Amino acid sequence: MNNQYVPGVCNIGKEEIKRRKVASFISLAITIILIMVLLFLPANRYWRLILFFPVTSLAVGLQQLYFRFCVAFGIKGVFNFENFGKTDSVEQTNFRKKDRAKAWRMIIMGIAVGIIADLIFYYFPL
Repeated sequence: MNNQYVPGVCNIGKEEIKRRKVASFISLAITIILIMVLLFLPANRYWRLILFFPVTSLAVGLQQLYFRFCVAFGIKGVFNFENFGKTDSVEQTNFRKKDRAKAWRMIIMGIAVGIIADLIFYYFPL
């Protein structure tokens, strides 16, 4: 595991990765519970569209784990490989641009996954 900052590639270390793992498990649990509730309650089909939010969160969280890259840090221009809560600034402009571009790609991919999952669930015959 690379444990140093690489612009547009990696901006978080072990402690931050642990937090993203917990957040991803929570998003997964919320997604599963929401699917079960919406399938078994006699709710209007439009309520299924709410699934977009936890699925998008899960998709972004899993990317953060896989890439070892925090989207919020990428947009803010910071990184952290030490203790939780301590961040260092990315000083070089071209490095910040790479980080922001990576963060936005990850966000867009998460939104796309959320939309696709939402549409599948909305049109699911049950």
